[in-house]
Amino acid sequence: MPEAPRKRPDNYSVLLTLRGHVKARPKAAYDAIDANLRSRGHSRGGYLADPSAFLVIVQGGWWYRGEYRVVPDATGSHVEHTILNVAQRAKALSGRPAKRAIKAAPGEFAKLMKRLRAEVE
Repeated sequence: MPEAPRKRPDNYSVLLTLRGHVKARPKAAYDAIDANLRSRGHSRGGYLADPSAFLVIVQGGWWYRGEYRVVPDATGSHVEHTILNVAQRAKALSGRPAKRAIKAAPGEFAKLMKRLRAEVE
């Protein structure tokens, strides 16, 4: 799969940010997120995994960009998932697919967090 760009494009909108917590060190949480997302394939878009920053980027189609960050804290790690609209042209046309993705995102994130907890806690 091609590599997703590290830098966000100049013209983007944050559509949704979801947060969760796991009782695991950042490396273990990051490795589990990377493995879970890689196993899904993302062949139509780009994928970037940066273990030094505990960051995974999935960019697909013409509008979607998902960023996963793992941030350490005293009791484990915070996991943050941000969905961005990165359409550079016809941003208004991304409304319908974006609404579907946003509607599905909380449930998908909850499933990911459940898998992470089962794997690393």
